[in-house]
Amino acid sequence: MSRKPKKGYYVKGHFVAEGSELDLELRAEQTGGEPSRTELKKESAELQKLGEALLTLRADLYERLALPDALTGALDELQRITNFEGRRRQSQYVGKLMRHLEPGTLQAVRDALEEQRSGSAQQTLALHAAEKWRDDLVARDDALQDWLQAHPGTDVQQLRALIRQARKDGAPTQDEVSKGLAPRRGRAYREIFQIVRNHLEQQEHG
Repeated sequence: MSRKPKKGYYVKGHFVAEGSELDLELRAEQTGGEPSRTELKKESAELQKLGEALLTLRADLYERLALPDALTGALDELQRITNFEGRRRQSQYVGKLMRHLEPGTLQAVRDALEEQRSGSAQQTLALHAAEKWRDDLVARDDALQDWLQAHPGTDVQQLRALIRQARKDGAPTQDEVSKGLAPRRGRAYREIFQIVRNHLEQQEHG
């Protein structure tokens, strides 16, 4: 069975296969090492996405960036436009303006978005921690002792009364939860969560 001939070309009597390292080197030389059209398109799409992500940024982080007026104006306009085609064109314009930003400013934009993401992740972890404590307090008698050791400033009588009430209200079985039949939790259950969360937040902020 004959092998399919490789695509390529000859340079000074040597065969250069398309896509080979030598081919890429020669192409880079021809363009003076400038990025290819594909690379430019990819970079443009990335900057456009980065520009759109600025709309999701918290006000304090956004203001800290001190972006040029032209870009902030274009972003305000993008937020106002609801028409699909209009938004697409405006997004492209935002991407174009992003290209003119200094590398340091672009990095600051990425850092601000990352800061917001990690902040959200920390909030989620804090919520999970509060939920776990609440569930433990309702489920286990010794959990109250563990909690009081970690948070001696808690109003014990109030917490004990809420735990008793939450147990009286009854917890759904695993089967009920999986079938989506879990009853609505009572006020006591929600108040335990609030107390726990407040104490955890105070501890976190020293």
